[in-house]
Amino acid sequence: MAGGEPTRQTHYELLQLPPSATVEELRRAFRSLSKRYHPDTTSLPAAEANERFRLLQEAYTTLSDPARREAYDGLLRPPAPPRPVPVPRRGEPRLRPVRRDFSSGEWFALLLLGLALSASLVLGVGMAWVQGTELVRQPSWWGKRRRRI
Repeated sequence: MAGGEPTRQTHYELLQLPPSATVEELRRAFRSLSKRYHPDTTSLPAAEANERFRLLQEAYTTLSDPARREAYDGLLRPPAPPRPVPVPRRGEPRLRPVRRDFSSGEWFALLLLGLALSASLVLGVGMAWVQGTELVRQPSWWGKRRRRI
């Protein structure tokens, strides 16, 4: 970073660590580098020391938080190449959505489902009638309505 435009380094390069570094290695690297680049303890010019220390803090803050580190690592990975769309060869059948009638087995399954629903409703209402339970009851929390004249 001597003179001119500083080159953009990754956070791992700033901390001189591989991307597989553990949290403990990360902490040790930050502590040693922060002593080297802290504006009060370095022989570098004040502006450069401030900038390097700020970048070092930013790198450590990002990599020490697991969620932020995962997001940052995702930015470093190259994007996956787009998957090629398969083009059907000549004479190869193409799959197209088709509307078709229900088969006899599907109609039978629907009939069984309808019968099961009807039977359960009849059974429920019949059991309530045999036990003498009211079929429609006003909820207790509803309260009584008063008619205004």
